[in-house]
Amino acid sequence: MAAKKLDAIIFGASGFTGKYTVFEAVSVLKGLQWGIAGRNQEKLQSVLREMGAKSKTDLSQTPIVIADVNNEASLLEMAKRCRILVNTAGPYRFFGERVVRACIEAGTHHVDVSGEPQYMETMQLRYHDLAKERGVYVISACGFDSIPADMGVTFVEKNFDGVVNSVENFVHLGVKGGTKGTGSAALNTGTWESAIHAIANRSESVAIRRKLFPERLPNFHPALKSRSPLSRAAEVDNKVILPFPETDRSVVMRSQRFLYELEKKRPVQMQAYMTYPSWFAASVVVLFASIIGIMAKFSFGRQLLLKYPTVFSGGMASREGPSEARMERSFFRMTMKATGWPKSEKLAETTDQYTSPPTKTLTVRVTGPNPGYGSTCVALLSTAKTILNESDKMPGSGGVLPPGAAFRGTSLISELEKHEHGIKFEIVANK
Repeated sequence: MAAKKLDAIIFGASGFTGKYTVFEAVSVLKGLQWGIAGRNQEKLQSVLREMGAKSKTDLSQTPIVIADVNNEASLLEMAKRCRILVNTAGPYRFFGERVVRACIEAGTHHVDVSGEPQYMETMQLRYHDLAKERGVYVISACGFDSIPADMGVTFVEKNFDGVVNSVENFVHLGVKGGTKGTGSAALNTGTWESAIHAIANRSESVAIRRKLFPERLPNFHPALKSRSPLSRAAEVDNKVILPFPETDRSVVMRSQRFLYELEKKRPVQMQAYMTYPSWFAASVVVLFASIIGIMAKFSFGRQLLLKYPTVFSGGMASREGPSEARMERSFFRMTMKATGWPKSEKLAETTDQYTSPPTKTLTVRVTGPNPGYGSTCVALLSTAKTILNESDKMPGSGGVLPPGAAFRGTSLISELEKHEHGIKFEIVANK
C-alpha cells in the first residue's frame, strides 16, 4: 500500500536552516500532515529529537523520507509524497534546479529561502511556462530575503490610497541588549557559502535578465536616484547608510514587472539601504565587503573565503552558526518610505506621465525577530501554508513567481503576524 500523501515535506531538514524550520513547523503547520527529508536517517531522527525537546512536542512519529540531491529518482519520489515541498537545501545555485524539476514533474508546489538572484531568475526563465502548464507554484525568496521587502511593498500599495512612485527601504539589523556574551557569529557557513557564490557570479545576472525580460519597461518619472554610500538618512535618525545587497531589490523589481505585464499596474521603483550607527561602523563593513568582493572573483580567493569563513567575515559566520542566545536577541527593522500621488490625481493610463511632482508620502515599518533563522523559517512555512489554503487567490494556475506577485491577493501578511517569531507590518506615518 502506498504511503498517505503528506501536505508538506521539509527537505534539507538536518541543515542549520532546516532544523529551525522543523522547530517552527510545530506551530505554523499545526493541523497539517508534514514530514522531513534528507540524506541521512540518523541525522534526521536526531533533529526530530532535538527540536521535539525544544518545542516540548513528541515528534518521534514524524514521517522521514530519504532523498539526496545527487539522486534524481529519490527527489521525484519525495516530491510525489507531498502537496508542497519546503526546500531548505542550499546553496540553491548548485542543488536547487534538480529539486524544482522533480516538483514540477510530480505536480508538487515548491518554496525555498534562496536569496540568490541568478538562481531565481534562471528558474523563472527555464520553468515558468512548464510550471504554469502543470499547475505548480515555484516560489523562492520566501525568507528574510525577500518576504519583508516584497510583502512590505505590497503592504505599502494596499495602504497608500493613491499611486506609489517609489519606495526607499532602510534596513536595521540589531541584537537586543547588545551582543555581549552571545558570541560574534550571526550566520552559519551554508548561508555564507550562498552569499560568496552569488557575489562571485553577479555578472551572470545581466545576461539572464536580457533573456528573461527582452523588452524594457517604460521609464517612469520622477526616477528614484540612489543615495550616496556613507551619507546620513533623516528618515532613520540620521543613521549612516550603505546600499543593501541586491536580492531584495531584484525580487521586488520582478514582482513589479509581473504586475505591470499582468494588469498594467505602474511599477514601483525601489532602493534599499543598510543603516549603521556611525561612519566608522559603516567603513569597517565597506572594508570587509571590498576584500570579499575582490577575492570572490578568483577561484583561489573563493577557496580561502569558503575555508576560513570566520576570519573573512570578521567573526560573523561560523560552522556552528549563531548561538541560541544570539538568535533569541537578534531582530530586524525595515523603515519603508513611499512617495507618490493621491487618488484624486490618478491618471487615465498607466503609461501616462505625471506632470506634477509626488506630494503624498507613507512610512511603513516591518519588524521581526531572528532574521536569519527565526522569522525566515516562519515566513517560509507561512508561504507553504498559504499556497495550500489559498491557491485560488494567487495569479493564474501556477508559475515561477516572486513572493509579492504570488501572494498579493492572499492573507499571507496576517498569517505572518500571527506567530511568535513572525513578521509585523505597521503604518508609522501617512501624509
